[in-house]
Amino acid sequence: TQHHLTVVLEPDREEPWRYNVRVPALASIQDGESIEDALATADEAIAGCVEGLLADGDPIIPAESHPAIATTIAVTPDAA
Repeated sequence: TQHHLTVVLEPDREEPWRYNVRVPALASIQDGESIEDALATADEAIAGCVEGLLADGDPIIPAESHPAIATTIAVTPDAA
């Protein structure tokens, strides 16, 4: 059975040429040297997490039950 999970790709703050991949439903974070590398690393980690959840009888939350929302907010810090 195939499971579809939302992943979020973001450039690394300290090494912007690297990418971090977050999987909100699994609280998992992976990284890689490129988008392709990060997704491949995440795919392996996600498969391991899903296998563990299935073995334990825990539910897998599908992507459509919590769609990803990305937005920007403006923040003005108080001057010190």
